[in-house]
Amino acid sequence: METLNEILRLKTEVPLVTVEEHNTALEAVHLMNEHGIGALIVTRDGRMTGIFTERDVLRRVVGADQSPAGVTVADVMTTRVVCCTPTTTIEEARTLMKNRRIRHLPILDTEGDVVGLISIGDLNAFLTSHHEVTIHYLHEYLHGRV
Repeated sequence: METLNEILRLKTEVPLVTVEEHNTALEAVHLMNEHGIGALIVTRDGRMTGIFTERDVLRRVVGADQSPAGVTVADVMTTRVVCCTPTTTIEEARTLMKNRRIRHLPILDTEGDVVGLISIGDLNAFLTSHHEVTIHYLHEYLHGRV
């Protein structure tokens, strides 16, 4: 069975972007825009304390009529973070993301350190690629080329 490790290996050149709790929401948004990402791992002293997503910006900053420059990430981040391990199967992760209606999934090692962040886009791209390969081999088989 394929695991999240497969996706993490494909993302080796993509750095994990984090933000400190004390940074402002505006600084976090600038960081997200700079890297073209929709979520940041929030840290304190190098440990994950939450996640800050586009949804947090909309609901807890803009929707709550807060000033992005006047509120810290700690005040508006999601603290109850759903996480997985590299050995979680891709199907388990997909089901978890669908059922919990989340788009970003931090991946933790056995010590609880973040080793990666998988988005629903990463998951969809991996599954699409896998299905394309399967379709190719089935097509070749049907035409007697395998």
